[in-house]
Amino acid sequence: MKVAAQIREPIEQEMVLFEKKFHESMSSKVALLNRITYYIVNRKGKQMRPMFVFLTAKMLNEGEVVERTYTGASIIELIHTASLVHDDVVDDSNKRRGFFSINALWKNKIAVLVGDYLFSKGLLVSLERGDYDLLQIISESVRSMSEGELLQIEKARKLDITEEVYYEIIRQKTATLIAACCSMGAASVRPESKEVAIFKRFGELCGMAFQIKDDLFDYGEERIGKPTGIDIKEQKMTLPLIYALNQSSKEKKRWLINSIKNHNKNKKRVKEVIAYVKEAGGLEYAITKMMEFKDEALGLLKDYPDSPYKDALTLMVNYVVERKK
Repeated sequence: MKVAAQIREPIEQEMVLFEKKFHESMSSKVALLNRITYYIVNRKGKQMRPMFVFLTAKMLNEGEVVERTYTGASIIELIHTASLVHDDVVDDSNKRRGFFSINALWKNKIAVLVGDYLFSKGLLVSLERGDYDLLQIISESVRSMSEGELLQIEKARKLDITEEVYYEIIRQKTATLIAACCSMGAASVRPESKEVAIFKRFGELCGMAFQIKDDLFDYGEERIGKPTGIDIKEQKMTLPLIYALNQSSKEKKRWLINSIKNHNKNKKRVKEVIAYVKEAGGLEYAITKMMEFKDEALGLLKDYPDSPYKDALTLMVNYVVERKK
């Protein structure tokens, strides 16, 4: 059995019902909008985020979920989908998960409006049942995601990202939504309990490890194979590169920054940068940090009784750092 199927197994029934409820939550009286949301729903990914919601809730509530858990999962998936639609516009990207993106098929104006619609639906779902605590969790997450994107854009202009700033960017951009998933799962079954904060931290740590793993893919699958260098071409300062810069002489640092700023479209130069980052120990350093985040996340599960849901969450955390894509 594939890892994703193993993780999903203890929440299979909930995920099937969730997909039905999620599809219903996207419906509109506008035919064009329904056509676009149908296209989105039929090209869904692994659905890791709602899985985090259900696994956390079931682990904390003796294997049971409540209606609020479905609400929380729907809010998360609506907001996540909205952010992906907007990201493709911001990045001028024509593909998403191997399919054409919304902006490629229907142009930017419609993509922005669809993203806005999905955001508003996410907020309305939480208001329909008066789940204001869930609304607060997701609102804080959306604010963080926007701030993280803008901080990255601001820093990319100067290429002056320190390791601390890098962690802040990935915490806000990526980890905050996974943190919202886990705290949402906890809040759905144990509102105002200490678990809401514990599982926010758990999700944050998983998200940090997830993003560092993504950064490592830029240097070639599992440290071998053909390097891609997409982050370098886009002038994104990732952890392996930041580490290499910190280990460099002034002369080498100037060469690296000049390469990223002025020669990032030059394939030969990008390959040289990748080779230098590997030589400087950037990948090993990033892997060490990723494993630290993973181990800290797993440490937060230790105090909870064994269950299929705890096992699946443990498997999920390990999958985050072991995945091949």
